[in-house]
Amino acid sequence: MSRVLNAIVAVCPNMGIGNNGNLPWHPIRLSNEFKHFRKMTSTPSAEGKQNVVIMGRKTWFSIPEKNRPLSGRINIVLSRELKEAPPGAHHLASDFSSALRLLDTAEMADTADQVWVIGGSSLYKFDCDTFLPEISMDKYRLLSGVAGVAEGMQEEHGVQYSFEVYES
Repeated sequence: MSRVLNAIVAVCPNMGIGNNGNLPWHPIRLSNEFKHFRKMTSTPSAEGKQNVVIMGRKTWFSIPEKNRPLSGRINIVLSRELKEAPPGAHHLASDFSSALRLLDTAEMADTADQVWVIGGSSLYKFDCDTFLPEISMDKYRLLSGVAGVAEGMQEEHGVQYSFEVYES
């Protein structure tokens, strides 16, 4: 089955996505950035279904225990080390291909809507463990006026950021 995959990642200016298991700007909490993440990953396009979030083991354990699983979403954790889904996770897959096959099962076909890849770095095929690879932007088109996505520069606690949505 052909399926659209969405990726959502917050990066600092040098494309860093993490530092010591936290977001690069930790301990600053960017509540609008967090609200955007939650809205994008938990709002299904089909009534009666839930979005899926796929994350690596380190990303799963970087989420505070009280916030696991990410509510209102089907949580799939990828790990070659774990033998069973960690407490709270809905599914465990040994690799990304296995997670995609899981989405094609009858159970998931009835419940799963949009699929969001939320990290960590190995899911984005990084050579290192905390940076995005160079992206060939000629393969993507920047969308503007996307419903529910704030435009322009945002600022919280002295940290500036913007939301961008691309389509391939």
